[in-house]
Amino acid sequence: MKINNLFNIENKTAVVTGGSRGIGEMIASGFLANGTKVYITARKAPALLEKANELSQKYNAECIALPCDLSTVEGIKSFVKVINEKEGGIDYLINNAGAAWGEPFEDFSEAGWDKVMDLNVKSMFFLTQKMTALLKSNATEENPSRVINIGSIDGLNVPMFPTFSYSASKAAVHHLTRVLAAQLVKENILVNAIAPGPYPSAMLGSAVNSDYSEIEKRNPRKRIGTPEDIAGLVIFLCSRAGAFTVGETITSDGGIVKTTGHNLS
Repeated sequence: MKINNLFNIENKTAVVTGGSRGIGEMIASGFLANGTKVYITARKAPALLEKANELSQKYNAECIALPCDLSTVEGIKSFVKVINEKEGGIDYLINNAGAAWGEPFEDFSEAGWDKVMDLNVKSMFFLTQKMTALLKSNATEENPSRVINIGSIDGLNVPMFPTFSYSASKAAVHHLTRVLAAQLVKENILVNAIAPGPYPSAMLGSAVNSDYSEIEKRNPRKRIGTPEDIAGLVIFLCSRAGAFTVGETITSDGGIVKTTGHNLS
């Protein structure tokens, strides 16, 4: 029952997609600060390599950059091949990579629909499928492997912005999480999702010109999310403390969904 045992994630191996910035970087930092080796992925190699080096030094831990394009099944296969060559198995897969697209309803494009659906839903499914053998390698009944899918409160509420494919994709992520949880729990792999509200990120920042003050005022907690908020929740789900939590979508939004019923992000 000691904290150090309940929330221990030392000597584990994690893969965090979209790990070079935003929520992915926050999650990677939480892992590294607590003794987990982390592979981070993104398409832009220079920024990814720089971030891996920065995080390795900051936390005196092993953060490894693997640049790749997860938007195609071929890209996913080549990524998984590299992980297989480097690791006998992994403990945690954090499906965080995603894209958004905003256009007025009457002009919303097929390109904007397909790009978001492909990366946010299709790629998440196929990466999990291809990583299952690696997750099974380290999984036991006592110590299951974990998959955490990053959804959004936009998949629970009607969003403020005209991001039709994004909100639909995140609702799909939440339900896909339940379906994958049912499939993989018998393999000692636990699948859950987190639905973040407003966190500082390139995606939200571009929508509000990186000025979060209005969003903070409207949030029930009077602030936006911090690295500790998202990392703490991920650590709970990945540790002994979260080993009986399966198929859940947990909001991390300061109370927007449950206390206001509106999307204030």
